[in-house]
Amino acid sequence: MSEVRSFFEGIVGQVDKGKIAGMTATYQFNITGDDAQVWSVVIANDDLTVSEGAAEKASIELTMSGPDFLALLAGQLNGQMAFLTGKLKIKGDMTLAMKLQSVFKLG
Repeated sequence: MSEVRSFFEGIVGQVDKGKIAGMTATYQFNITGDDAQVWSVVIANDDLTVSEGAAEKASIELTMSGPDFLALLAGQLNGQMAFLTGKLKIKGDMTLAMKLQSVFKLG
């Protein structure tokens, strides 16, 4: 199993429910490269669900390579720096991107 898959399959238990209280959003993560994957994370009704595949209507789409995503998770790549250098592409509600670190514990 890939490290990216492991992250998404385990994310539900890692999220602080207090940080998603009152949030309604659909994040779509497009992981590119040799181990390309697409994951959807839906936050609604103070709960979070994760599924493999594209969201019907994403509030925000984040696209990055598998190695860069893993570096972000490990704290070796800063999310803002990744965005500024083109390693992270964001489409949609940018305010949701700002919540990534606190909600998903990302760089």
